[in-house]
Amino acid sequence: MKIEKNTAVTLFFKVADAQGKLIEESKEPMVYLHGGYGNTLPKIEEALDGQEKGYQVTLNLAAEDAFGLRDESLVQTIPRTQFPAGVKVGGQLEGQGSDGKVHAFNVVKIKGPVVILDGNHPLAGKALRFVLKVTDVRQASEEEITHQHVHGEHGHQH
Repeated sequence: MKIEKNTAVTLFFKVADAQGKLIEESKEPMVYLHGGYGNTLPKIEEALDGQEKGYQVTLNLAAEDAFGLRDESLVQTIPRTQFPAGVKVGGQLEGQGSDGKVHAFNVVKIKGPVVILDGNHPLAGKALRFVLKVTDVRQASEEEITHQHVHGEHGHQH
């Protein structure tokens, strides 16, 4: 079966920086609903479209095609008094960015009386190398298509 709109694609991946240093490697397969649902990066979907089980590819993506360019307006400095006790670097919380949208913010630094938050994806601004291996392709169920994501093992659980 070919990868096309409304197929569930199972794959293993490795992500490295532009110099080849490994950032992340899947231990379990990733499954996503193919077809522009935002379940993976558009350039990954583009590279996999029309391919079949067993297909392998290495993609070198510029930052804007991976997790986007850094947006310094998403870096905020907030008084520590506005946080609960026990706030730690590496923690994550949701908040409103200067663009008015809700973002996930990572606590990147605690410096005396202030906490520095970053709403950028941790890999924003980085060119990345993705190594992908497709291990299965199947027709998505009507429920998966309606919900716009894959259900079941390695997919979304309700």
